[in-house]
Amino acid sequence: MAVNKESEELIYDRAKHHFMGKFPNILPIEQAYVHIGMFLGWILEHNMYSELFEDEAGHQIIRFKEREITASILSAMWDGYLGEDLFNNEGNEFSKSYYQSGEYKKDYEELLASSLPSFYHVEDTWENYHKIAERITERYDRWKSSPKT
Repeated sequence: MAVNKESEELIYDRAKHHFMGKFPNILPIEQAYVHIGMFLGWILEHNMYSELFEDEAGHQIIRFKEREITASILSAMWDGYLGEDLFNNEGNEFSKSYYQSGEYKKDYEELLASSLPSFYHVEDTWENYHKIAERITERYDRWKSSPKT
């Protein structure tokens, strides 16, 4: 993968930071990729990814859109990395407003993890993906219609 992960570009999230945090040691490590992959999947489905990411991951993008791979597998293929170089301008502007602000995490916890022992216990299922994707779309529509400063 040729995407420069060590540049000064904005990094929204990295799974490895979760491994060193409050990640429950009873869970498989793949669970740290689920929330990142679900957001990345939404970005892919709304064609807000960069040309660079398309060049590097075109096959993976198609496989995700065709439901051949799930969100956590998609994220794991990119080492749980979620950075601005993966998104186009609109994807980045929305991600800064929604993901980086912590609103995505709050929505994810509310919709998918409220009855679970932790944020990391959310199953990587298409049903869960569709729940959070619907909320992300609502947030995106609200963001899109709000005046930008």
